[in-house]
Parts: sequence; C-alpha cells; structure tokens
Amino acid sequence: MTGLPRHVPGLAGSLWSATAPTAPDLPALDGDIHADVVVVGGGFTGLSTALHAAEAGLSVVLLEAGEIGSGASGRNGGQVIPGVKLDPDDLERTFGSDLGGRMTRLVGGGADLVFDLIQRHGIDCPWRQDGWIQGAHSTIALPSVLKRAEQWIARGVPADILDRAAIAAETGHDTYVGGWIDRRAGQVNPLAYARGLARAAVGRGARLFVQSPATAIGKHAEGWKLATAKGSVVAAQVALCTDAYSGALWPGLRVAQVPVNSVQVATVPLGHNLRSRILPNGVVVSETRKLAWYYRLDADGRLLMGGRGPLGEQVGDATLRGLTRALHRFYPFLGDVAWSHAWSGTVGLTLDHMPHLCRLAPGVLAGLGYNGRGVAMASAMGTVLAKSLAGSPDRDLDLPVTDLPRVPLHGLRQPFVAMAIGYHRIRDALGLPG
Repeated sequence: MTGLPRHVPGLAGSLWSATAPTAPDLPALDGDIHADVVVVGGGFTGLSTALHAAEAGLSVVLLEAGEIGSGASGRNGGQVIPGVKLDPDDLERTFGSDLGGRMTRLVGGGADLVFDLIQRHGIDCPWRQDGWIQGAHSTIALPSVLKRAEQWIARGVPADILDRAAIAAETGHDTYVGGWIDRRAGQVNPLAYARGLARAAVGRGARLFVQSPATAIGKHAEGWKLATAKGSVVAAQVALCTDAYSGALWPGLRVAQVPVNSVQVATVPLGHNLRSRILPNGVVVSETRKLAWYYRLDADGRLLMGGRGPLGEQVGDATLRGLTRALHRFYPFLGDVAWSHAWSGTVGLTLDHMPHLCRLAPGVLAGLGYNGRGVAMASAMGTVLAKSLAGSPDRDLDLPVTDLPRVPLHGLRQPFVAMAIGYHRIRDALGLPG
C-alpha cells in the first residue's frame, strides 16, 4: 500500500469530519438559565439523554465543552453492535431473571434503537443494517463465539453461525476458523449521527450549548448549579455524560474507568473490482482477539481498519504501520492502494467490562463505560437516564443503579495497561479467546 496516512489529533483529522454534514449552529452559554435537567456532554450518551428527556416533557439544557461529537462519539469506527461483554445467560445469572432479562433486551436492542432514531428523526447520516461478524481467530477461541451465538439465536435474534467457508465468503479472506453473524448490527457515519441527534434534540425543545465546559457544580436551593465561563445553569437534576473524557468536575468520575486509545486508518475509495472482493454483503467485522482488529467499508467504498493505539494521544508511524500490515494480511491483493485519513479517540474500559448507570448524589446521575460498543450502548444508556430523570423508580429501570466504579491505583494505569497489552498479545498469539 502506498505510504502512510498522516495522523491528525482530534476530530479535525477524522474521516467523519471530512464527510459528515455540517455541525448544527449552536451557541455558547452566555448568561444564567434554569431547566429541569442539565446534561453535561455532547456525545451519544448526552445527546440521547437530552433527546429522550425532552420527549418526556422535561426542560433540558445540554453543555458541551467542545463541539457536538468532538470526543469518541465523533471519532469511533461507526460499527453499531448490540450486546455487551456478558452473554445473555450470564446477565440473567448475575442480575436475576427479571432485571437480567430486561438488560438483555436493552443491550440487544441497542442497534435497532440507533437505526430507528435515524429514520424517525430524518437524520442525514449514511447507514446500513447488514450485520456484524465476530470472527474466531483460532479453534480455541471458536467455542466462546458459538456459545454467544447460540444464546442469542435461542432468544429469537436474527443471527447465524458461520463455518470457515461461510465466513470467508462474507469477509473476503480465509483468516478465521469460523464465527457468527448478528444481523441486528450495522454501521453509521458516527459524527453525522451525533450531529443529527443534536438537531433532533433541539427540535424537541432541548437547549444545547457548545464551547461551554462546566467548570464547577454545587448544591442549590432548586437542586444543582453548574457554572461555565460566561454563565450558569440551575436544574433540579444533572446527568453527567462525559465517559472517557471526564475531567475534575465530579470527584471520582475521571478515575472510574481505564481510558485507552483506539486508532483507525482509511483508504481512498476503492474501485469496483477491489470493493466487490471485500465484505461483499456490507457487514462490519471484529474478532475474538483481546487486542482485536475491526474493519468495514464505508458508504463511499473506503476500507477502514481500527485497533488498539498507544496509551497517549500521540500516534506514531509504528502504530499506523501495524494497522496497514494487518489490513494487508487480510487483503494482500490491495497492493498500492493509497490512504486518505488516520485518526484516534479515547475509549473507556470498566474493570467488569460492563456499562454503569451511577447515582452520584440525590439528583445526579452518570452513565459510562461502553468498552468499545459506544454507538449502540451509549444511545441505549441515554434512554435509561432519561427514564430515571422523568421519575421512574430505580426498580423499573433496565440497568442496575450503582455507585461509581473505581479503578484501583488509577494513577499507575499506564504501566499496568502496558503490561496488560503485552499479556494479551501473548494470549492472542496462542489463539486464546479475548
């Protein structure tokens, strides 16, 4: 393949920034206002929360520190994958048949929720719901994939188990020994989706402010007061939806999960002959490796490849070369196809691999921890947060309400993560499941 793409930090260097519809024209907060609910964070969680809370009749203000979708929501791979790390049987065994069953339906319906929101609100966003393949990279890893597929199929999900020949036909290469396809899944331009959610929320009466980082939060006679550089919001309830981009606004929120970088590269649009040999049915793909590759074709025929990046924000040529080598191992016939973009974003990993709905104080909630499945799961989290904000008791919510999780020795996370990456590289090389 020709050369290496140039990594540009932040949203500006992403493919999505170059191809999404323009951002909605939103102001910065200037002055003091009141609302029923103030949402902090303009990514998928915050936007879904704002939209669904406004639809429930609440007065909603959203504060975003940068631009809509400027964090991981606008920089992810755009794979819309339902489910979480725990399989349905594990959810029901861990949380009981009632709550566990509702959790299964919530997380399993996350992709359908995304595509329904796009259609219901007329969001200008390229999307396809043609399925997700999880490929088993070894015979040792295959049983865990088959177990997961069988559990979802038993619950009526449109999914199929794929043998080696079938998965090769779907992916265009013969690397995997088998796997499964979940036809609920698909793909979006994630920044276009985020900007469309913002427009939908404004259309339902929510007030959205950008370039308005919340700098302080404190108790108030009417509930809570959040300050910004040029104004403030007083509200009865607060939803903190900053996930892996959390700062010091609320004690403990920044250290509730482990932030890791995910890096992606994209080719220029491929010609028809090449495109027809790669993912011919439009599926998105990831793997059973703990340090998994994930890839797909976008709406314009670009091939996108993503994987684990360095611990810091700076992405060097070594990381980009690793992605290009992986892509070429899958599709060696690509030859001298040129690259167009390279970008990265921060993903929040929880120690139990589960999303968390947290009550931080009376009237203050947080949703976080999507472990690489943020498009679907963050959108679903917003519906649960909105339901709680609208007055539903905790027992009726489809996620357990917990205290804020904590990562021990969070300040030493970089050496520990580096050791974990080395450990998982060895496991992946041995063919062990992630």
